Amino acid sequence: MTERTKNRLAALRSKMAEHGVDLVALGPGSHMHWVLGFHPHPDERPCLLLVGKQKEAFLMPVLNAEGSRESTDIGFHTWSDAEGPNAALRAALADIAEDSAGHVVVDETMRADFALLLLAQLPAAKQSFTAETLGALRMRKDDSEYKELRMNSAIADEAMQKAFAALKPGMTERDVAAVVKAHFAQEASSPLFTIVGAGSNGAFPHHQTGDRKLAEGDAVVIDIGARKGDFSSDITRMAIIGKEPEGYSEIHAIVERAVQAALKAARPGVAAKEVDKAARNVITEAGYGEYFVHRTGHGMGLEGHEPPYLTSTSDSVLDVGMVFSIEPGIYLPGRFGIRLEEIVILREDGPEILSTLPRDAHVAKA
Repeated sequence: MTERTKNRLAALRSKMAEHGVDLVALGPGSHMHWVLGFHPHPDERPCLLLVGKQKEAFLMPVLNAEGSRESTDIGFHTWSDAEGPNAALRAALADIAEDSAGHVVVDETMRADFALLLLAQLPAAKQSFTAETLGALRMRKDDSEYKELRMNSAIADEAMQKAFAALKPGMTERDVAAVVKAHFAQEASSPLFTIVGAGSNGAFPHHQTGDRKLAEGDAVVIDIGARKGDFSSDITRMAIIGKEPEGYSEIHAIVERAVQAALKAARPGVAAKEVDKAARNVITEAGYGEYFVHRTGHGMGLEGHEPPYLTSTSDSVLDVGMVFSIEPGIYLPGRFGIRLEEIVILREDGPEILSTLPRDAHVAKA
């Protein structure tokens, strides 16, 4: 077992003790990966990492055992297709002395049939999800995670600059996306999304990049992200083809003020909803509140979207080490949309922005 896994299991058990949890059950996915640095192949065969108060064990399909053993020395309780998982699960729970656990935390991202299989063995247990235990730990990034996030941000900055340099009338949205994907591939980074919304398409926050051709007077939303290693990037910038559309500068300035207000509000000890409120108030007071149609931000780590979420109802309290986006926007149907997005890591004195790119609109020659 690696030192990092030992430390993370210890931190998890500390949270378990704090909240009276006897057992944490994780399926193959990002929660398990955070603890172990890997996870077995996720398929329909029940596979669970069971973390008790003193000991941990795996419920492991025989088909995955040999490959998984290369990555962990945690004890396996294996089962075959012919046997089914129930006996192995009972043995695993008994092995870690949690076959009568009173409070079990279930990975909210695992398959429902995995969760029901486990809970059938513990019918009297109190049940909850990971927010107060593993979820709380994952929200606070350490230095190694921060370095990888910063590396991914730098790659995305370069990809955005490649897109800016290529922009010209007659290109399609897909052509722009291809430039971005080519740079990610060059950096051995796997593209996760390339949203390119030209003109009126930019008014759809999650526009499906298509064959619309760029034309003079278009405002273009470019929202890109890719993964290298365990972490990823996410950045949105604006470009204009030649002359900006009517009213563009005014709206861009409002969104920029909203970004700045959110950055100012984001401090350790502040509720996430206060950051959303700060950005939303700027846009609402400018008369465009109905055109800001999504939350101000989302956490980022092993998953592109994870807690904390910066919404108008979120009571999550921000803390040092949290990483999240700040991305207010205004979307005017039939005209254009503007979104400006930064990924930040929260420090003692406020947010540190990972990107080095300015938020000014890039103007391409028509």
